[in-house]
Amino acid sequence: MLEYEYQELRFPRGTSRSAARQALTEHAEYGRWELARVRLYPDGTRKVTLRRKIIRQNRFM
Repeated sequence: MLEYEYQELRFPRGTSRSAARQALTEHAEYGRWELARVRLYPDGTRKVTLRRKIIRQNRFM
């Protein structure tokens, strides 16, 4: 069974698309995050949810 950890990012109304894209690209490349959900609110803010797999090692004795 896969387990994920989540991280939320919020972008205010005035954030350009290129700035948001650059921030998401850096999270994806260096932190191995993938896009899970984007919510656009009526006031113009965006809430982005990122996720990545949790890799657990089994301990055998």
